[in-house]
Amino acid sequence: MTDAPQRPHSPASGSGAADAPLPATGLELREGTRIPRRQVFSWALWDWGTQPFNTVILTFVFTALYLTTDSFLDPAVAALGEDDPAYQRGLAELTSGLGTWNALAGVAIFVLAPVLGQRADATGRRKAWLAGATAGMVLCMLALWFVEEDPAYFVLGAALIGLGSVLSEIGGVNYNAMLVSVATPRTVGKVSGLGWGLGYVGGILMLVLVVVANGADWWGMPTDNGLAFRLIAVACALWALAFAWPVFAFVPERLPTAGREKVGFFASYAVLYRDIKGLWHTARQTFWFLLASAVFRDGLSGVFAFGAIIGSVSFGFSADEVIVFGIAANLVAGVSTVLVGRADDRFGARSVILTTLGVIVAAGLAVVFLRDLGPVVYWVGGLILSACVGPAQAASRSYLARVTPAGRESEIFGLYATTGRATSWMSSTLWSIAIALTGATIWGTLGIIAVVLAGLVLMWFVKEAPVPGVSSAGTSGAVGQGA
Repeated sequence: MTDAPQRPHSPASGSGAADAPLPATGLELREGTRIPRRQVFSWALWDWGTQPFNTVILTFVFTALYLTTDSFLDPAVAALGEDDPAYQRGLAELTSGLGTWNALAGVAIFVLAPVLGQRADATGRRKAWLAGATAGMVLCMLALWFVEEDPAYFVLGAALIGLGSVLSEIGGVNYNAMLVSVATPRTVGKVSGLGWGLGYVGGILMLVLVVVANGADWWGMPTDNGLAFRLIAVACALWALAFAWPVFAFVPERLPTAGREKVGFFASYAVLYRDIKGLWHTARQTFWFLLASAVFRDGLSGVFAFGAIIGSVSFGFSADEVIVFGIAANLVAGVSTVLVGRADDRFGARSVILTTLGVIVAAGLAVVFLRDLGPVVYWVGGLILSACVGPAQAASRSYLARVTPAGRESEIFGLYATTGRATSWMSSTLWSIAIALTGATIWGTLGIIAVVLAGLVLMWFVKEAPVPGVSSAGTSGAVGQGA
């Protein structure tokens, strides 16, 4: 960017770029700006409104209690009962099949996210892309109404969830990029944590509504043919429509990035290649973080995607138990994410990420190897995991906002989505392979934990992002900014 102020070179950008100035970040250009609270909460409400897709559809209810149950087994296999090996293999095939559709969604995200983000930066139309993706995700949830309780509808359900995941991620690219519009260098951790925290609370409330409806026997409504679950999907769509709109009404759009060429879709990939080369020379800290986060966030996505399935299939949780656990997990995650967001602003995002990833690895291994102790292991280990996943994700978002060159937020967050949220090619693939080799869902957990551990090792070599008021001493090469 020719019109952006330049920062002196810092060792945080890595060796080999000693003569290259670091471009100013969008957050630095917001230093000293007063952000109206209405803008901050309007931005955060998008997380609140769309989180039920992840919490209710993708994790705790629709996939775990409906799409991967014996409702979608061949009737002859379902009649064998849960103690029969063929029955267990059938369930494993469903969970593995869901992982395959997640893999296809990951490929689509890998191909599309950075280029679409780049085009949003160049045109100054982040909100338009966010609106289109949000509308598409809502339509996918509405279309789940047609997934009836029959093996023939499994592919439709898995495909809609995969497409919804793609649209959710494309929307998230531009939503995350808008973080720099509602935060400053001193508040970015808190604001990012607020968004994640409100998202968890939104998920809790929707799960509570599901519990209330189930406890009231759906007020006499027939629930055969999966009707209850199909209604839940429609309710999640309406929830998103009700609460996601303030970001479009009250958060200002950024101007198009100065000097960014507007080219055709396929030519955008050539521009993307040049931009990645430019990151290596002028913002190497961003480049290395994208690579490290590609691994550990993929593992975090796997925890969300398959956590409730482990409780249901491997620990024998009933539908009500899975939902109650989901409520407790989201409550713990929401509180911890908001609180740890303040630690992010105080100690740095890297410290938060390393700590939470280490705890996740330990808790995940405990769930696998202490499983014979019964459901208490899943309760304790699962809640510990929940308390760490949200803060790790929120800190990852704030870290990238701290090191992204101004005017390229959607493109960089598109790369962030490409390298991190495409769950299927790493954690989903290892999940499916482990299950296929062992015939038991519990061992798929080790595939997810292996990805998180690899990400932890890679993140250890990434430098801390600049934190206002914190000197570089003792922060692995962090760059301090004056108060």
